[in-house]
Amino acid sequence: MPATKLKALLDASQVKYSVLTHSTAYTAPEIASLAHIRGQDLAKTVIFKIDDHIAMAVLPSSRHVDLSLLKASAKAKTISLASEEEFGHLFAGCEIGAMPPFGNLYGIPVFVDETLSRDKEIAFNAGTHSELIRMSYKDFARLVQPTVIGFAAKAA
Repeated sequence: MPATKLKALLDASQVKYSVLTHSTAYTAPEIASLAHIRGQDLAKTVIFKIDDHIAMAVLPSSRHVDLSLLKASAKAKTISLASEEEFGHLFAGCEIGAMPPFGNLYGIPVFVDETLSRDKEIAFNAGTHSELIRMSYKDFARLVQPTVIGFAAKAA
């Protein structure tokens, strides 16, 4: 079952979405393969610290966060990846590493890479390592109101 807060928001907002169940998987390539989704169509969530505050980056799973690009685009002074100890407690009801890209539900700002904003639909972890949610990017953007900037680089 998707994270309770997320499901409640989607249902209350009357958003059309589907839940895809798959075998337990922990990496984006595994998840994409099990769910029969291209890596560029699967959104992943990366938690980082920007000027000593926790924030969320959302990008296609086939790419990685370029911290220097993110720092410049966000006009930050400092930026680094956050450790599980720094953010794990913020995502009640979610498995670590499976947080949905709805930072607004947890009081965390969300930055979306501009390449993802061009997609008609996105799929993402639903708070567990065995479920995805697929919905329109337009509905996602309306609910989350992320900052859309360029920060993703092609995976090596």
